[in-house]
Amino acid sequence: MKIIKSSDSTFKAEFNALLGRGKMDIKSVEGIVGGILDEIKNDKNSALKTHIAKFDNWEVTVDSDLQIDTEAMRMAYEAIDANLKKALHLAYDRIYAFHKKQLPKSWLDFEENGNVLGQKVSAVDRAGLYIPGGKAAYPSSLLMNAIPAIVAGVKEIVVCTPTPNNEINELLLAAMHLCDIKKAFKVGGASAIGAMAYGTETISKVDVITGPGNIFVATAKKMVFGEVNIDMIAGPSEIGIIADAKADASYIAMDLLSQAEHDEMASSILITTSQTVAQRAKEEVYKALETLDRVEIARASIENRGAIIVVDDLEEACTLMNEIAPEHLELLIENPFELLPQIKHAGAIFMGAYTPEPIGDYIAGPNHTLPTGGTAKFYSPLGVEHFIKKSSIISMSKAGIDEIGEACALLAKTEGLDAHEKSVRIRLEK
Repeated sequence: MKIIKSSDSTFKAEFNALLGRGKMDIKSVEGIVGGILDEIKNDKNSALKTHIAKFDNWEVTVDSDLQIDTEAMRMAYEAIDANLKKALHLAYDRIYAFHKKQLPKSWLDFEENGNVLGQKVSAVDRAGLYIPGGKAAYPSSLLMNAIPAIVAGVKEIVVCTPTPNNEINELLLAAMHLCDIKKAFKVGGASAIGAMAYGTETISKVDVITGPGNIFVATAKKMVFGEVNIDMIAGPSEIGIIADAKADASYIAMDLLSQAEHDEMASSILITTSQTVAQRAKEEVYKALETLDRVEIARASIENRGAIIVVDDLEEACTLMNEIAPEHLELLIENPFELLPQIKHAGAIFMGAYTPEPIGDYIAGPNHTLPTGGTAKFYSPLGVEHFIKKSSIISMSKAGIDEIGEACALLAKTEGLDAHEKSVRIRLEK
């Protein structure tokens, strides 16, 4: 893990490399993914069975094998440790309470002349949730994707998750039961995205697809966008930390590693005003690294995708971090709320020494499905708004159209749309 100074002659080139960390070579897999999607669109369940045999190493004998039994969900929930069950409920309640505050309301504005303008908020009919299940299973991702849909009022939630060798994580099953999931399927990868986007004999076509995944999942989501809505195109996980001279190097190290253990392509970036903190943090990273179960994954991430940058002041740290626009940003400084106005781009912001990123992953309440690779400059975290749509309401009285109709007709005439103009004028003349 290299330490670089913003004043170094090589800094610009090295920093630009960090800015490109989230680039996925989507074009390299578009042909493969396009073929998978076409097969799903044309052959539906038959294609799913072929893909599952090929990628997940088990045979689907009848269509019903695709679906996860709700009784298995209930049994898994009943079987889990009492403390773990309590933790799941605490997470559910906090995530629900946070997202409940996001729910927008329909509104009507009554003007004096009798016109009524407004907005109607409605949930989508069906939401598709993709929950990864490759290198690890993520029950927390089920909670983070399902709960906003529940709060939004989505009537039908469809879950797809890969089950290598026809095995599924028991805690994920328990989380499904907690979220009252009725339709969940043993389908992963681009095949799952295609099934939810186009529909099959077993899996309903949905209106929106959310959830993280590998490059094949991300590419599939990009390719079906327009057929359905999607939340975002997420890449490898990442963390940015801004630290001052008083920051605890052991905290910094473990927080950097908390992202590095996700994936070899994860990025962990520290920006600090202290050369001493930079050096101590590096030492602590390599010391803590050897204690991790996923040491080889974390080592590859830290050595190939990690960086420590030493800057002159916190203002420069914010400028650089805004360019990075990290998925997760920790402010490990003495007065984090004073620095907050200078932060413009980050998926989630963790304030102070006692707010490690994993608190946000599991139990704080805000969503952990976040924009990566610098896309926090224009994407927001997953939320209730991803599962709703808005309709405009317009009602004109006779007095109202008499008041503004002439201006409308003139604009239509100027654009050369004769029927538009006459549609208004016929009402002004009666």
